[in-house]
Amino acid sequence: MVRKLRFHEKKLLKKVDFINWEVDKNLHEVTVMRKFHIQKREDYTKYNELSRRIRDLARQIKELDANDPFRVEATNTLLEKLYENQFFHF
Repeated sequence: MVRKLRFHEKKLLKKVDFINWEVDKNLHEVTVMRKFHIQKREDYTKYNELSRRIRDLARQIKELDANDPFRVEATNTLLEKLYENQFFHF
């Protein structure tokens, strides 16, 4: 049998969301950090932001006309930068 909660206990429990815990939100973060051997959370956030920017840049290049010489040059430059910095592996 469970005792009846006191007023202040009820009030505190109103603020707790038992369905969505803060701990659950970083599960993906922890798996990525383990997969890529990232030690610090700050490094993960920097890595995540950098990868998002690279994806956005690649998307913008992709939207250009296929015959545009700038698109070819930008694609080659991006691939060279990613390959030399080891962000991209075949």
